Amino acid sequence: MKRAILIIEDNADNLYLMKYLLESEEYEVHWSETGAGGIEMAKQLLPAAILLDIQLPEMDGYEVARQLTALPELRQTPIVAVTSYAMVGDREKTLQSGAFAYMEKPIDPETFVEEITSYINQFKQQKGGSHEDTPD
Repeated sequence: MKRAILIIEDNADNLYLMKYLLESEEYEVHWSETGAGGIEMAKQLLPAAILLDIQLPEMDGYEVARQLTALPELRQTPIVAVTSYAMVGDREKTLQSGAFAYMEKPIDPETFVEEITSYINQFKQQKGGSHEDTPD
């Protein structure tokens, strides 16, 4: 069974690259260009992970992360912020909003999927639970 990943990203180029890399490693990729749409998709999909841009239209990624982590059905789903926000304090603010991990853009295509898989596994070990489609 393919492992589902939800990407919440409004930049088509970034989305294309992440989607291409993940699908080449047997992930099933779903996406939304808005935070509100991503929250609704996450509730339906219960993905192995959510990759979240912080700079989104209408609702920023901080608020999206707060809303996602407040949902009981998503407590076993790691949120990985994939963002160009790289100023002092941005990492801490992102993690405080509910993200499990933080990756700076531009992503490294050579290590991206390995890093995402590692975050999923780390989260699963910390939380003591898993989704059916999460890798061992």
